[in-house]
Amino acid sequence: MEPPGSAAGHPGKRADWPRLRLDEWAPTKDTLHLWTQIVGKIRMAHAPMLNHWWQVPLYLSPRGLTTSAVPHARGPFDIEFDFCDHQLHIRSADGTGRSVPLRPMTTAAFHAEVFEALDRLGLDTVIMPTPVEVEPAVPFAEDDLHASYDPEAVHLFWRQLLQADRVMNRFRSHFSGKASPVHFFWGGMDLACTRFSGRSAPRHPGGVVNCADWVMVEAYSHEVSSCGFWPGGGEEGAFYSYAYPEPEGFRTHRLSVEGAFYSDEFREFVLPYECVRGARDPDGELMRFLQETYAAAAGPGNWDRVTLEADPERWIGRLP
Repeated sequence: MEPPGSAAGHPGKRADWPRLRLDEWAPTKDTLHLWTQIVGKIRMAHAPMLNHWWQVPLYLSPRGLTTSAVPHARGPFDIEFDFCDHQLHIRSADGTGRSVPLRPMTTAAFHAEVFEALDRLGLDTVIMPTPVEVEPAVPFAEDDLHASYDPEAVHLFWRQLLQADRVMNRFRSHFSGKASPVHFFWGGMDLACTRFSGRSAPRHPGGVVNCADWVMVEAYSHEVSSCGFWPGGGEEGAFYSYAYPEPEGFRTHRLSVEGAFYSDEFREFVLPYECVRGARDPDGELMRFLQETYAAAAGPGNWDRVTLEADPERWIGRLP
């Protein structure tokens, strides 16, 4: 198996990990969070239900964030946030499309422009009208408060996500059991990847703000070790790792990664983004965090690690 600090392809350099302080883009972050919820809910309105809500997230693209292909009676379509040219592109399989410029405007205006574009393309859609996992949950069509869009900050955030996505996909490749894609959950505005032990879990208690308890029950129906990145937990965002249910000894597990700690508030291990960005080997530092926190869950949790783990380089040298 590849050592923690190595990388298949091109390892990231320190310069590839951009600096973006949360206090420098907080209004834009909050606005973008709501805009991604609108687009994510459009996908959710049409995609068939998958386990753990895997039909609802967005994915990293070479330009920003995308729904991927969304099924529709008139043919599939997709929606992509282009964080390079700062456009929201809606593209239909019949070759038609519409774009909404990403610029400072209210969430109500963004909602109206997106649905006007969908209507013009014949992509009739009805979504749940209020955001989730935020407080207060003002209906999108009435939200005149969140109206900030800083294109430079959004571009930097996307570049943060690109780095996280690249390393998390390498981490995912070491697991042959059931595992989620690396995907962007617009509810919490986080990039996440989840591994499963294969066993069912105790019923989740719920309790997430403005989110029905049954949503969490579905998400955590089976034992997990989950990791991700979100714009919180540090001055520039943070990586996280948690287990559900949390096995005995998880929170007291000692990590070798400088700056990482267990947060009693979030009930997860946290590694501030700036600790990764400032490390001599950012990729290696993040991989160590992901591997050590997974081991803290899988070991005490008695996962069948011999069966579930894999060598991602097992195919090298075996091709004809």
